[in-house]
Amino acid sequence: MQKKTPKQIAALLCAALLILLYLVTLLSAIIGFPGWQRLFGACLIATVALPILLWIYIRIYARIQEQKKEKPDSADES
Repeated sequence: MQKKTPKQIAALLCAALLILLYLVTLLSAIIGFPGWQRLFGACLIATVALPILLWIYIRIYARIQEQKKEKPDSADES
């Protein structure tokens, strides 16, 4: 079995959170308890925000990994 990379773990976590958000959104729309409008709106906003935040995380992680590869060891310079 192949070791999971941090990007894969983040993507799986995001997918699981999105599934939970869809279920909460559906249940809040069906049940209609007090304050359901705010929960429904928050779930819809999070549905858009989570993938964007995941994309930002993956881009930052890739840049950090590139910088680590390009940066020479300080011991080699002296």
